[in-house]
Amino acid sequence: MSRTIAFNGKFFGAAPTGVHRVAEQLIDATDAWLTDNPGDGTDYALVVRDGVKIPAYRRIAGVREHPLVRWMHRIAWEQLYLPVVCRRDFLLNLCNIGPLLHGASATMIHDAQVYSTPGSYSKAFRLWYKFAFAFIGRRHRLIFTVSEFSKQELVRFGIASADKIVVIHNGCDHILKIQPDGGVVAKLKLTPKRYVLALANTQKHKNIEILLKAFARPELADVALVLFGGAKRTDFEGLGQTVPDNVVFAGRTSDAELAGLMAEAGALAFPSLTEGFGLPPLEAMALGCPVVAAPFGALPEVCGQAALYADPFMPEEWSAALLRLLDDEAVRRDLVVRGYEQAGLFTWQRAARTLLEAVAAAGTGRR
Repeated sequence: MSRTIAFNGKFFGAAPTGVHRVAEQLIDATDAWLTDNPGDGTDYALVVRDGVKIPAYRRIAGVREHPLVRWMHRIAWEQLYLPVVCRRDFLLNLCNIGPLLHGASATMIHDAQVYSTPGSYSKAFRLWYKFAFAFIGRRHRLIFTVSEFSKQELVRFGIASADKIVVIHNGCDHILKIQPDGGVVAKLKLTPKRYVLALANTQKHKNIEILLKAFARPELADVALVLFGGAKRTDFEGLGQTVPDNVVFAGRTSDAELAGLMAEAGALAFPSLTEGFGLPPLEAMALGCPVVAAPFGALPEVCGQAALYADPFMPEEWSAALLRLLDDEAVRRDLVVRGYEQAGLFTWQRAARTLLEAVAAAGTGRR
């Protein structure tokens, strides 16, 4: 009798996040791998809400919810409806949370930051995730995570034992399939190679304040800091942070616009105090944009020797490192070459193969 491995598609139709993008890429790569490698009688399905758009997969069948349950809240749908409709299936949850009582599951928990950096999240968010992780880490058969650092953190905070955690590094080669939109550079009135990209994010662990302080220093007065993402100038100022005049807010960008910005940037700055993985640095490297990062969290694991590192509490180190990249062509060329090599190590095909091998080794029958 054939078995079914079902992907939890709750995130389809929701607002895009980094976690959702990882799930989309991983499912797409899994479908491609299954297409090129004939299976063993296992069926694959993606269970989604009624009415949402999904890609046209070749080996993964789309299964839509019954119209009578479309009124359910997303959390209720995941916790009550999904385990019933997938009661005979092995369920793959790729966005941190899955049905708490569906033991025949593998769940990807990207990081333990609700424990390590609680100030970055609301109290309600922290309580729900900690409650859910207590069940998932013990009851679900496998826990996936995205780096060795995150695995250590999940063990340290007692979320799961090391023997049931499998590391699946993200890929970054999706960025190479996007045609960069170079028009965004002109639209924002930027000078190619004389601006630095970073996230527009006010979460404490993203540590963008250190960049605001660095770009207030006189040596960076003629360099623009371009922040992409949802946070606005008023959001940072509302936290008591000073935003210097050479900061440009790009707002939410399309994938093509972001690729265009990365391709023409002098550098990407990533000063996070912790990261479960840290995908933007690899995306930048794949497009020939050098990176300055903080030596914290999974960033040394992900960036390796292909980035410059700066102390995330010392703005003068950030200004010095960025000026090295902007003003020293030899340093820049060396880091670009290293970046291409580093990014080439992280592919979605490798991630999909690791996922399928781990699920096969764990067994997909119910217990």
